Amino acid sequence: MKQQNKNRGSLSMPALTFPLAMETLFRILVSSIDTVMLSSYSNQAVAAVGMTSQYIFFLNLVFSVIGTGCSIVLAQYLGAKKSREELNHIAQASVVMVFGIALLLTALVIFGTAPLLSCYTLEAEVRDFAWQYFVIYGGICCFFNAFNLLQGAILRSYGYSGEVMAASLVANLINVAGNALSLYGWFGLPVLGVPGVAWSSGIAMIVSCIMCAVFIKRRKDIAFSLRGINRVPSQSFRLILSVGVPTAGESLSYNTSQIAVMAMLSTLGTYAMSAQVYTQTIVRFVFAIGLAMGNATQIKTGYYVGAHESDTAYRKVFRYQLVATGCSMFLIAVANVFKEPLAGLFTDIEEVQKLVCTLLLFSTYIEFGRSLNLIYIGALKGAGDIRFPVLYGICSNWGIMVLGGYLLGIKLGLGILGFWLSIGTDETTRGIVMFFRWRSKRWQRHALV
Repeated sequence: MKQQNKNRGSLSMPALTFPLAMETLFRILVSSIDTVMLSSYSNQAVAAVGMTSQYIFFLNLVFSVIGTGCSIVLAQYLGAKKSREELNHIAQASVVMVFGIALLLTALVIFGTAPLLSCYTLEAEVRDFAWQYFVIYGGICCFFNAFNLLQGAILRSYGYSGEVMAASLVANLINVAGNALSLYGWFGLPVLGVPGVAWSSGIAMIVSCIMCAVFIKRRKDIAFSLRGINRVPSQSFRLILSVGVPTAGESLSYNTSQIAVMAMLSTLGTYAMSAQVYTQTIVRFVFAIGLAMGNATQIKTGYYVGAHESDTAYRKVFRYQLVATGCSMFLIAVANVFKEPLAGLFTDIEEVQKLVCTLLLFSTYIEFGRSLNLIYIGALKGAGDIRFPVLYGICSNWGIMVLGGYLLGIKLGLGILGFWLSIGTDETTRGIVMFFRWRSKRWQRHALV
């Protein structure tokens, strides 16, 4: 009980952020290694996996409706020092909902992937690779992805981001080893190609899921038991959904708008799609620290708001944003200094390398705006102010990113550069609006406790 009632808000920002940043970097590093490995196997495989990764991210965002809702409610409950029973009800309600959603999405992926891919203008080989990867990793392994995300959210809410980092590290190492065995035929094994890569990713998620379950069981202060799960109050379900659905709405809008952008980019050819995937792989390292700080900001803000220390949250969030923006600007500058060798890591096709170098320059504009969004939207979510960033984000994503990309990239003939200009404008204008929202203090009216 002593552990349960400790002041979670006293946990330092570096203590929360460092494991989150390392976990993010591990995941990005392995994803990048996946891309490099696949590029040595087939450019068509890179384009296929890059395209389906948008949909896998979409599936994860659906699960984050529950995971994020659970995390925000738990953070405010812990700040308010709610009872162990109340905390356990939130975790139990999350498990029930994640199970039902995973069952539904597994069926949708397995039976709906072929009709979905028919909507794209793709080479036959790219379509085959995309179907194999999405059905195996996105469909068959769906349950493990879902519960891995939920258990990670619970551990982070209690301040145990280090355990999630450890599980992620082990899973990523398994993934790399599995990819190497699948693509290079070591020890006389057959070259399995894209299906092998998909299965190695799935097995990695299974291991991570098991490890997170063990960590939760060992931490006695974490209120999480399946006993009595059929007697969870309906209020717990409603509270999680009231936060999770609109919270994930902003991310869902962003991801579906990215899918629309990728669909339009597919009409520009495989070179453009490959350049998009390679550049996104590089810039993920740039915003890794900002992403980790955004997640930590959400948790910290929840603690402060739950403990009725909103003024403390108000001051500290500005500091978090300055650090996040400074890190992003420094890292994108470093990426641009070394852009040519970085592009050469992925491909030896000169046209694709030139596109990657140009897109990295344009990424400076994007990453400035993204750093604002990661911190201020995370803070607003943690405070319970959900609807404003969601509604504004939907309008901005579709009105600026998608429509702007279509006008600049397709109608005015700027190609992939037009799309990146519209992405940067969406990120930057949205980030400025979220800054003013936080500064207005209107979020203080939306506390859950």
